Amino acid sequence: MILSAAIVFFMGPGLGFFYSGMSRRKNALSLIMLCMVSIAVVSIQWTIFGYSLAFAESTVLDPNDPTADQLASSNASPFLGSPSQLAGLSGVGFDALRIAPAVSSAVFCLYQLQFATVTAGLVFGSAAERIRLVPSLLFIFLWTTIVYDPVAYWTWSYHGWLRNLDCLALATTQSPCGRGVLDFAGGGPVEVVSGFAGLAIAVTLGKRRRIRGETFRPHNLTFVFLGTGILWFGWLGFNGGSAGAGTARAGMAALVTHLAACAGALSWPLVDYATSPATLSGFGLCSGAVAAMVAITPASGYVAPWASLVIGAVAGVLCNFACRLKGYVGVDDALDVWGVHGVGGMWGLVATGLFAQPWIAALDGSVILAGAVEGRWRQVGYQLVSLASAGGWSFCATAAIVIAMRFVAASVPALAWLCELRMDKAEEVLGSDLALMDELAYEMLENVGKEPERFIGSPVLASPEMTGIGFGLGLGGLFGVSATAATGANPQPSPMMTDATAAAAGLGIAVAAEPGVDIDVEKTASSGGRSFLVSSVTRRAAVGGESPAVAPSPHSGSDSSGRTA
Repeated sequence: MILSAAIVFFMGPGLGFFYSGMSRRKNALSLIMLCMVSIAVVSIQWTIFGYSLAFAESTVLDPNDPTADQLASSNASPFLGSPSQLAGLSGVGFDALRIAPAVSSAVFCLYQLQFATVTAGLVFGSAAERIRLVPSLLFIFLWTTIVYDPVAYWTWSYHGWLRNLDCLALATTQSPCGRGVLDFAGGGPVEVVSGFAGLAIAVTLGKRRRIRGETFRPHNLTFVFLGTGILWFGWLGFNGGSAGAGTARAGMAALVTHLAACAGALSWPLVDYATSPATLSGFGLCSGAVAAMVAITPASGYVAPWASLVIGAVAGVLCNFACRLKGYVGVDDALDVWGVHGVGGMWGLVATGLFAQPWIAALDGSVILAGAVEGRWRQVGYQLVSLASAGGWSFCATAAIVIAMRFVAASVPALAWLCELRMDKAEEVLGSDLALMDELAYEMLENVGKEPERFIGSPVLASPEMTGIGFGLGLGGLFGVSATAATGANPQPSPMMTDATAAAAGLGIAVAAEPGVDIDVEKTASSGGRSFLVSSVTRRAAVGGESPAVAPSPHSGSDSSGRTA
């Protein structure tokens, strides 16, 4: 279980790479930062009272007498754990909770903490490229307390009302029935909650600003593949470890997780292949694998291998089309948190009710009631109650948190640094890496050759073949940026840049260049004044040729392949 906790922890950095690769280059580092800082903030919240809110029970097991119940609270709640019973992790140690009798409460606390940290990081995908870092710290703390902890309690705690839907009258007693929603590893508390929270943030914060028609495309597919691999690795511990012990059921949960991921990794890109020019997208493969693992999460401890293939394949198709919807409804879910985690989580909960089989749970001695595959359709109804309550609460509570924070920022300007979640226009154009961190994901030298090559996203800091060209960056204009290029000791502005300079004036950017060096003003503006040469696929004067058209994206603002130049 400690190893599983370590594996799940690794999903945080993996998510950071996954999100970073899907973003534009100027925001790549801040997304990794958000995923990592979520780990720190949630861990502190979990220690203070978060674990107590999510898992405090009215009874604990006495290690010296496992058959005897010790009353720890006279007011067991079906909605929320006591904020003080386990506050500061007091009492956490050797004693086991009733829902995880095979491991100590210290190990269980560590393991469940990793779930909370990953869930908080997931939410920021919807607000990528426009959310501020410092207010995000407050948001994470509030959101985990108000949204994640209660839903985790409803679903997994000994007295949680969703866990005991079949016997709500007994939920507050010392002997609840434990028959209700089937959610093995977090379809509701992790996936549906993060998906609908992401949707709420996307709606309340508004769309990203487009600078002169720019497209939102993944800047680094290598990072997306790396992140997917880390998430895939982590999900084996995420679902397998949810068995609470090294049992046959844990092995089955890990097995069906892998099988579902494989099915989704094929179904998503095959949909792209059938609906767009015949190319097999690596970006689609990664997206499909993640969507499938989202869907199998609640079902992993209840379904047979054959069912996992169905769940994964359907998830790839459903989430693919869900991600296409944002272009029609006008919601800027930047990295498709709702389309993948919200829709995938909902399908996973329903699929659990369809395909759950008692013999899978019996692999570790657990007893459950069957799903629709064995004629018990009532379980599907319980699953629908779970997704509706978790999704509805997450959306409403998240929207309320964002609106309240922004209201405070507008009403008390002195607190804007802490409460205003939305970046202003200047910061957004500059990019969150430079604007909020004063750091860059990439600092590199490019040899561009004697005939200037032009490429997206690579700042020209120095080049042996361009010795006479110097770039000066200073404060001025709207974003405090001025870029100039000169030859030798006598700078001579190029006539070809006159129109570009005038066009850039509205953005507060002054541009001059030597003859033959073509600076892309749009890229200069969108990256905060760092001078960029344009993509080799869009070069005009130096090499010739027309700029290729960019296909609209079904996912994350990229074309179906997700490739940049």
